[in-house]
Amino acid sequence: MRWLPAFYVAGVLALEPITPVEWPVSFMLIALPVIAAFAHGPAAVAAITVFAIAFEAVLAGTPCCAGRQVEYVWERHYVAAYLCTALLGVLGTILAAHRVRRERTLATVRFVAEIAQRVLLSPVPHRIGPILVEDLYLSAAAEARIGGDLYEAVPTTYGLRLVIGDVRGKGLPAVETAATLLGAFREAAHDEPDLAAVARRAETSMTRRAARMAGNDVGERFVTAVFAEIPRQHVVRIVNCGHPPPLLIRSDEVTELETADPAPPLNLGMLLTEAYRVDEYPFRPGDQLLFYTDGVTETRDPTGAFYPLRQRVLSWGPLQPRELLDRLHHDLLTYSNNRLDDDTAALAVYHLPDD
Repeated sequence: MRWLPAFYVAGVLALEPITPVEWPVSFMLIALPVIAAFAHGPAAVAAITVFAIAFEAVLAGTPCCAGRQVEYVWERHYVAAYLCTALLGVLGTILAAHRVRRERTLATVRFVAEIAQRVLLSPVPHRIGPILVEDLYLSAAAEARIGGDLYEAVPTTYGLRLVIGDVRGKGLPAVETAATLLGAFREAAHDEPDLAAVARRAETSMTRRAARMAGNDVGERFVTAVFAEIPRQHVVRIVNCGHPPPLLIRSDEVTELETADPAPPLNLGMLLTEAYRVDEYPFRPGDQLLFYTDGVTETRDPTGAFYPLRQRVLSWGPLQPRELLDRLHHDLLTYSNNRLDDDTAALAVYHLPDD
């Protein structure tokens, strides 16, 4: 974009000698200040305006254009062209100043959003004993890289505890809801000996926050989530609250860890008819878990087909956690033609083989 004014001038110079005499192509330089305003600051636009006026005068005096001036164009038309160029130069300078101010504001918003995201989603510990953990976060809003998807991994005396969730809605209310859930989880993960009690604490915090919120859709502001616990034994325990099931990845198979009786999303605890169900699965050395939000499985290709996560992961074969998430990231962008419509988060948890 910064070279666009130069390309424009080059195009005018190329057209001038090959066009019919009655076409004064040099008048096209009138638009040069506005073109410059798309990529340059106000001072540069003002300088380019002066250049455009001077260049128009030079072209008007060349032998190629002089005949046109005498035969077809009155002198006052060139004066009008200079005045129009000057007027567009003023407008272009104002436009450039406004664009620069907006760009600075957007840069500030992005910076604040990134800081807020780092506070909300603090870096996960990458190794806890024999467990490796890697994370992925993709925001559908490029202007502000923050959203309602969340994850956390906390080493505790009860083992490694994790959560991944997806807040209904967008914007600041979703971020506030995510912060409430993460705060409750970080405390409860250390305090509660039972994973179901961790989920209950999170539900209680969400219900309290919903009671303080204004609006008529309080009951609809819910969070789907999966709570997981990896103790020292070779198992993983899971409480699923209306969230897509995690994948258990082994060398020759990829299995969805479906629960027979999933709980409702958080903040819909009134729909829970019994205690939270804790499902337990083998998690042996060499196994890997992939937790993800529905931004992954609801990604669509140009034909509207949903992303086939399980089949894709199975086709890739064994990968280390960082390689798995990098491959997933690249594949999602390729599958959707770089058009992600929803925020996406994922956690890869790998049990190192025994020495």
